[in-house]
Amino acid sequence: MEFEGLESIPGVGAKTADRLAELDDPVGAVSEGDVARIARAPGISEGRAARIARASIRQRHGDSGTFLATDRAEELYESILGLLQERAVTSYGRKRLETLYPSASASRIEEVRSFAKDAVEREPTPELLEALSDVEPLESPEVVRVRDRCLATSNAETYAEATDEMPELSVELVDDTRDVSDLARGYSTVVVLDEAFAGIELEGDADVRVEPDALSEPAAVVPERTLSFFARNRGRLLAAAAVHRTVSAGGNTEGPRNDTAAPVDDTGTPASDIKGSASDTKGSAGDGLLGSDHGTSLDVEALERALERLTEEGGVDDDERLCALETAIDDLDAAVSMAEGVANDRLRAAIEERDVTIEGADLLSLVERGAGVDSLLKRELSEEFAEAIEAARERLVDAVGVDDYESLARGAFPEEPTFPVEHDERVIDRLREELSADRDRRATRLKREMAEELDGLRRPAEALVDAALELDVELAVSRFAREFDCTFPTFEGSGVVIEGGRSPILDIGFEDVEPVDYGIEGVSLLSGVNSGGKTSTLDLVGTVVIAAQMGLPVPADSVRTRRFEALHYQAKTQGTLDAGAFESTLREFGSLVEGAEGRLVLVDELESITEPGASAVIVAGILEAMAESDSTAVFVSHLAREILDATDADADVSVDGIEAVGLVDGELQVNRSPVKDHLARSTPELIVEKLADEGENDGEFYSALLEKFEEDSG
Repeated sequence: MEFEGLESIPGVGAKTADRLAELDDPVGAVSEGDVARIARAPGISEGRAARIARASIRQRHGDSGTFLATDRAEELYESILGLLQERAVTSYGRKRLETLYPSASASRIEEVRSFAKDAVEREPTPELLEALSDVEPLESPEVVRVRDRCLATSNAETYAEATDEMPELSVELVDDTRDVSDLARGYSTVVVLDEAFAGIELEGDADVRVEPDALSEPAAVVPERTLSFFARNRGRLLAAAAVHRTVSAGGNTEGPRNDTAAPVDDTGTPASDIKGSASDTKGSAGDGLLGSDHGTSLDVEALERALERLTEEGGVDDDERLCALETAIDDLDAAVSMAEGVANDRLRAAIEERDVTIEGADLLSLVERGAGVDSLLKRELSEEFAEAIEAARERLVDAVGVDDYESLARGAFPEEPTFPVEHDERVIDRLREELSADRDRRATRLKREMAEELDGLRRPAEALVDAALELDVELAVSRFAREFDCTFPTFEGSGVVIEGGRSPILDIGFEDVEPVDYGIEGVSLLSGVNSGGKTSTLDLVGTVVIAAQMGLPVPADSVRTRRFEALHYQAKTQGTLDAGAFESTLREFGSLVEGAEGRLVLVDELESITEPGASAVIVAGILEAMAESDSTAVFVSHLAREILDATDADADVSVDGIEAVGLVDGELQVNRSPVKDHLARSTPELIVEKLADEGENDGEFYSALLEKFEEDSG
């Protein structure tokens, strides 16, 4: 079915469509049911993305979504889905598995079936599962405000476009070169978008660039956009890279199935042989997570190296000069204070060691000139002062530690004697400004280089994470198939034929579940002893059919089934229904009988809805009506004999039985596989037979009772 657009999907309104529209290819992501890509839209959670994907898949396959027609059918599906989700190690995988559902659409079943056949070839090694546990979907970073550079234009339309395209930067309107010059004093970099300003020359160290195409090259103008994405997702990307390395080491190839049977295809062929070896379908081990068939090229080692250089804030931290500039700026005030301390300590020591004698005439001359200690220092301690100033300059130059700033740093301490020694604040301010401008320009250049390197890796990196997340989904299916000895069913014929089926939803360990063989076509009654497994058999049939129509392998040695239009599973009713509930139940079955074509109907002890006599007649009528339709049905009942007696002899209704083979220490010994065309004996009859055989009270009483059972069955 052709995809019709975002708002045509059930549950996708205008607001959700607007959010999805921010994706690179929203229609493609949604039409393909790509949960990872959908979840990248702002405000769309993984759970919401899974629901959108599921609705889109149904729309694409023309699927009404009504296969599960009753609450009990829904419960069985939830149980199967839960088993799958328990075998996923990521929250994404658990949500993504929700897009697998039973469908009446042949195209949808085949789509998932093809995926599942590839999935079961994956080997879920402990190392691979451990690596996957740290993988999470990528997140969109918040908009980064960049304050050290701006865009400039004299065109109002360009201004509006720039404001929209690059919200990270300030955009300024300018009329002439003077305006640009003014901006250059407030920003370390000014990018002019107008060709008319080409060749502009400004005094000073201002970084002014005329780049008319800047809006089409965001990585060069605002590298923070690219870097913030990689910084925000650094851990997720490194985790996906770790999965890639594990897969490259052989973690994704098929391997021994441990103690479980290999899944098989429609013809009984092991799943590992369905489409050749894993290297044929998933790429060789050397291809890693993105196999040769993935269509995406990524140097994962280059990505890891780049990520190692990236800080959490989106900066580059492995450049020595940038680090030196940042350290110099951070430590400048402390360095100045230390340099002053060095000079003052030396002068103080020199003064303390010197005996200065001043003639009276000299003192009078100094006072008359209004001179102070500075003049005295210049006259008496000029050499010591020069040495102290030099020591201060050397200390400051060493502390700044950046080439090209020695001359400016030395100028922070003037030649004129003074005590205590003080720095020139204007020089320090200028030093700080130039260091900061140098740092910003270098950081921007490094960011630009890093962004240009990473920008080309973004799509492959996204594909790497997506592949890791999808691998978790595949491994969940593989683990399900392996742990429950699954096989791919054959879709042919009518009814359902199960050989060696074992239900994975019983409250016992799977290894303790007895295998069941059972085939049903048309309409059948299933009889049997109490606790003999009649309800479990219904559950097995429902589970197998649901898994098959999800496109998944099923827990059995082999299964042949038709593709059903819907599953109606009527669970056992607790107690007799009142008049209103009884009427509602009859109406439900009336509707079911009218539209029963191509359906699988499972009913557990419908007789419990009312008195035994009336219920036998009602069930008989339902069976007669269903026998005339193109449906498959199994009714479990303790009143099988009574129902058969009330059923028209011409109705094509068979009876199957789960037979107890005896009692041992009070426990029933049961053949769990129903016997075709056989009315199973009841538990009371077995107990009477046991007592008669044991001969208690000469066995006469029990023998007489047993004869009544035999007469009734005859």
